[in-house]
Amino acid sequence: MQDQLLPQDLQNLHISSQPSQQQQAQSNSQSQLQTSSVPSRTVYLGNIPSDIPAHELLNHVRSGTVESLKILPSKNCAFISFLDENSAMLFHSDAILKRLTINNHDVKVGWGKPTPVQPVVASCVSRYNATRNVYLGNLEESTTEYELAQDLEEYGPIDTIKILGDKKIAFVHFTSILSAIRCVQSLPLVEKYKDRKVFYGKDRCAFITKTQQHNAAQYLGLNPNSENLLNQVDRDLIANALVQQSNAAAVIATSAGGSSNLGNRTIYLGNLHPDSTIEEICNVVRGGILQNIRLINERHVCFITFIDPISAAQFYAMGSLHGLIIHNRKIKVGWGKHSGPLPNSINLAVGNGASRNIYIGGLDKIPDVLFTKEKLFSDFKEFGETEQINFFDERHCCFVNFTNISNAIKAIDGIRNNDDYQRCKINFGKDRCGNIPRQFQLQNGNSNGNNGQLHNGGGNGQVLNDIDGSQFYDYSDDESNLAAQITSDGEFGNSNPGTTQSQDSDSGVFEPYSQANPMGIILNNGNESI
Repeated sequence: MQDQLLPQDLQNLHISSQPSQQQQAQSNSQSQLQTSSVPSRTVYLGNIPSDIPAHELLNHVRSGTVESLKILPSKNCAFISFLDENSAMLFHSDAILKRLTINNHDVKVGWGKPTPVQPVVASCVSRYNATRNVYLGNLEESTTEYELAQDLEEYGPIDTIKILGDKKIAFVHFTSILSAIRCVQSLPLVEKYKDRKVFYGKDRCAFITKTQQHNAAQYLGLNPNSENLLNQVDRDLIANALVQQSNAAAVIATSAGGSSNLGNRTIYLGNLHPDSTIEEICNVVRGGILQNIRLINERHVCFITFIDPISAAQFYAMGSLHGLIIHNRKIKVGWGKHSGPLPNSINLAVGNGASRNIYIGGLDKIPDVLFTKEKLFSDFKEFGETEQINFFDERHCCFVNFTNISNAIKAIDGIRNNDDYQRCKINFGKDRCGNIPRQFQLQNGNSNGNNGQLHNGGGNGQVLNDIDGSQFYDYSDDESNLAAQITSDGEFGNSNPGTTQSQDSDSGVFEPYSQANPMGIILNNGNESI
């Protein structure tokens, strides 16, 4: 395993371990670029808090490998340069659509001037897959974040430090690839680190989230539940699909509700039958997982807030063009009051597999406790309103669906304090509203039976997957999961996200997506419009 650059490579690179004053001045000069209307690999962010740390800003980036971050506190702006333009375009479109907000600051999003990647960086990326992330192995158990910060800050500004003590490894993200190259070049020459493993890890900003994978799969006409989507499809293709989808969603939202509706995640359903229930509404909502659903019975209306604005725009377009029927009544589909941006805490939780659905397994191993719908309703009502409780006796498990994802997140921790549930397997399940319509599954040959899922024979359309309940979360953002996957050449292998419990019910009417236009809609081709 090659953990560091060869000596001759170091000589060729001519990189000093510490940037000179001239280099720093040059860097600061390059940072103060004028914004441009032309897309490039650099995204400009304005009106950011002047005291924002690098890690807090980069926590909002999930679109590709970052080459460098330059923050200008005096101008309340920053420039994020990616290795490629596709990643920059994805972040740019996503930030505009979701109305990027940081610490109550509405961030202005634009383009920086086009600049080439530095030759040294391009060379190391090509030859060694260099990133901002430096992997350190064979560390002392007593190693601390403060110690690493003191030892490594001479190579450049640091974004984050993460130590996995049980594995004796650490990951140090710098704010630029050039700083990481300096570190990988020079650190093994330091006496303290001469016996340590030093190489590159994956950039934490380069992971495509589960929501992004789901959206891209639907746009490309693929099965969103596929576990190896990233291996099946080129990353650039996914990025391009997400950019086009974001642009289409922006057109949908602004065409119907004006520019102020951009990024709205809330859909209004009117003309509901008086007997309609939240469960029946959720049975026909497809295309994206929900943050919240609220039914106002006396007004016969319902407000559905999706996690992602793309999902909301897609559902609105499909409902407007093809209709939505519940209880043989055509439902009015419109936009609700603007939802605002998704709270970062929920965004992070969703990235780790959170949903409004909780899976409880291993009920057969607790014979002294009788689990019934009544008991579950009583035990979980303290955490919030439930939408549906499903039992699968032959699988010895059940699902509890909340109307609000925040309540599910609260419940998954709180219920473990109940003695009756301490021996149960408890985790998040899949929100069935995130599934694509059954017609589209059959149209694309992606029926549940073809992707390793088991159909329940009870006739209720529910689906189970990975019944043992041992794997739920998407660990793509967890470097501890990557640590065990270092290949022989020192690179990290692809993470293998765990499968997630799922259920499905497709009663109601919903038209299938078009393969020619999987977003389903719009794009002002002269024949269709909102």
